[in-house]
Amino acid sequence: MKILILSDIHANKAALNKVLETEKDYDKLFFLGDVVDYGPNPVECLEFIRQNADYYVRGNHDNALGYGVECGSMGTFREFSVQTRKWHTTILNEEQKDFLKQMPTEQYISIDRYSFFLTHASPKGNISEYLNEDEITEEMISHISENIILLGHTHVQFSKKVGDKLVVNPGSVGLARDGGEACYAVFTDGNFELKRLPYDVEKTIADLFAAPLPEHVKEGLKRVLLSS
Repeated sequence: MKILILSDIHANKAALNKVLETEKDYDKLFFLGDVVDYGPNPVECLEFIRQNADYYVRGNHDNALGYGVECGSMGTFREFSVQTRKWHTTILNEEQKDFLKQMPTEQYISIDRYSFFLTHASPKGNISEYLNEDEITEEMISHISENIILLGHTHVQFSKKVGDKLVVNPGSVGLARDGGEACYAVFTDGNFELKRLPYDVEKTIADLFAAPLPEHVKEGLKRVLLSS
């Protein structure tokens, strides 16, 4: 059994396509939220998740676009999110927005002898809370009976044993904050691999610069996409 685990695609089709070109033979696809905001390709990325994800959860950016509310981004990322979401709202149709609204915030899954808990950010249920690896404690996950906890949101990969549970963050496919590559995870027969791939980031940047966004937002997102 091979499970492809994606999170935080953020409308970056070039990064998503590179992952899919590399991982063609998966049995299940898990998505941990945030398919929209920041990137230039929200429609294509959202439709991929709608049509292909076996299990998925709602991220804070999905929630913000679907319901027309704030997403809780901090610092300069808040401006990037606000401006790209204004644009994305105009190009997603009502059916697509309804999909974002109805995405669950948690999923409980059993496959073979493994049990998974999926959420976007905090295991306690807050989809906007930023938790570093060292902030996840046994007390925080004591209410979860599943032995594998999958979450995203921070855009930073990690895999950590906490008590008798394994907590895994696959990082961000579309806007990694720990290097300018497409990050994800693969679970194969009980083993996790955290993976990252170089992709055609110049294509993503070109698409962003063709979008109706303020120049300072384009330049700011370019810097993040090129970070290493």
